[in-house]
Amino acid sequence: MPQDGETGVPTVIAAQAGDEHALGTLLSEYLPLIYNIVGRALNGHADVDDVVQETMLRAVRGLRDLRDPAAFRSWLVAVTVRQLRDYCQARKAAPIPDVTPPGGSGRDVPDPGSDFVDLTILRLGLSGQRRETAQATRWLDADDQELLALWWLEAGGELGRAEVAAALGLSPRHTAVRIARMKEQLTTARVVVRALQAVPPCDGLVTATAGWNRVPSPLWRKRLARHIRDCRQCDAHQDGLIPAERLLRGLPLIPAAAAGGDLLPHGTPLGQSHSAHGSASHGGRAVSQGRHVVRRAAAGSRHVRVASKVAGSLQPKIVAVTLTAACAVGGALAVTHQHRARPTSFARPPATSAPIAAVIASPAPPPRRPPRRPAVAAPRNAKKGVSAWPFSGVSKALADSGASWYYTWSSGHAGITSPRGVQFVPMIWGPGSVSDATLSQSGREGRILLGFNEPDLASQSNMTVLQALALWPRLMATGMRLGSPAVADNAATPGGWLDRFMHGAAARGYRVNFITVHWYGADFATGPAARYHLPIWLTEFALARFGGSPAFPTQGQQAAFVIASTSMLERLRYVQRYAWFALPASATDGSTGLFRSGAVATTAGRAFEAVDARH
Repeated sequence: MPQDGETGVPTVIAAQAGDEHALGTLLSEYLPLIYNIVGRALNGHADVDDVVQETMLRAVRGLRDLRDPAAFRSWLVAVTVRQLRDYCQARKAAPIPDVTPPGGSGRDVPDPGSDFVDLTILRLGLSGQRRETAQATRWLDADDQELLALWWLEAGGELGRAEVAAALGLSPRHTAVRIARMKEQLTTARVVVRALQAVPPCDGLVTATAGWNRVPSPLWRKRLARHIRDCRQCDAHQDGLIPAERLLRGLPLIPAAAAGGDLLPHGTPLGQSHSAHGSASHGGRAVSQGRHVVRRAAAGSRHVRVASKVAGSLQPKIVAVTLTAACAVGGALAVTHQHRARPTSFARPPATSAPIAAVIASPAPPPRRPPRRPAVAAPRNAKKGVSAWPFSGVSKALADSGASWYYTWSSGHAGITSPRGVQFVPMIWGPGSVSDATLSQSGREGRILLGFNEPDLASQSNMTVLQALALWPRLMATGMRLGSPAVADNAATPGGWLDRFMHGAAARGYRVNFITVHWYGADFATGPAARYHLPIWLTEFALARFGGSPAFPTQGQQAAFVIASTSMLERLRYVQRYAWFALPASATDGSTGLFRSGAVATTAGRAFEAVDARH
């Protein structure tokens, strides 16, 4: 990241005058800085990309008013902090009613690919005390997150103390006092992290965490710190702590991954001049030049690269706003916000009784096949996925389904070629899959790993809770984001298999990033999200009854269930991904299959294809 003046005062001056090449240089150089400040301050909240793009727009709109071009970087950091504060103030003034599951904790659920602590550990390869320090930041006071984001960059050599003080609007003396207080809390949190991860665990600490919901918080930092001070075993974890500044020195920025292909969706209205006297042709030229500038900037940036195996970076709309910024300086404004309006309430399907036909009394008519996709398709729905196994035409069926991800109950996808833009997510199915070769293969496939499949069933992975806990460190060692074991039943039942696993994992300091559940048409309760305070991945769902007397609805009823269930799942913020069971249609799976041999869509398959058109 360039220090002030390294990009060149002439470059800043040229950008102020409307030179789009100069603007492209500035944006490509400084986007990672903005992303790291916002990402760490909000810890990967779902709105990180929104705040980044608003910051970029704010900076570009105010660029001409910058009096000292040599101070561009310091000014940009201050603009970023102001945007963060505006965002936080707006959230407090107008809370969103639907971001918390009924009975939940009141905290927003971050995207599984966006948690900035895990992203930092993974992308920078942190281990030992550096890893512990990153994990400890989760325990800091909410009011210190903004300060943490700036101090982290100062410790890494990206910012100076004067820049931090100016961005905070404080004197250097006051800034030093606040940083010292935050560092004391960070040191305490580092000891808490060490104590929770100790093997064997302290018996007193296990008792002290009995009522903990496994979500790091300042309150529990203070409670656990009191135990640690009075416990000789836990207090010993303070020994050998290296000062955080030494650990962070020289750490690079987390790169902001850019989306490839077109930077704006087709059909977006562009090119409206700010000036009442500007011509349409002038606006069109500005848009065209802006598109060229941003493509060149994205291709040439040291930081903004396509990271195909890292899903936890900026969403495509960040790149779109870069084009917006270029157009704004060039004399035109492109409105490119792509997020949907937030729903105002939770949607639930009706509770079901025993007969499956009663779930959907009036099946909707089969939906018509959607029109042929254009040559350059819109981005795929990030939630939408399928489970799959090889069959004739499987790769074409996977592409036609519109799924953005899939899994095969395995660490690989032999016999299936992943279509462009479709992510494979590996799974460690059972105890026999926990081997060096399987774990290594999973790591090569991506950075998200699904845990054991239905360990509570003798016909599936058939594992005891203690057996799963004993093997879990092997999964953690991959550094991948981990989904919990997916139980067949009673995911939120106190004392159930998953509940005992999650309590055991918390007592041992083990990491679980999201909860995986299965659902086959009963009432979709919010229990797992509320009980474990983690995002939900629905890795199997359909309308069916397995067991002693398997029963399936008609194709029309299944299609109606596809429409009703996906509409609900798209609106539930705490459900981060869902996967239909299953992509292939077979005689044993009744009406749940989406595609027959040769990639021929079933009635339910056509409904699933049309999901994106409805949302």
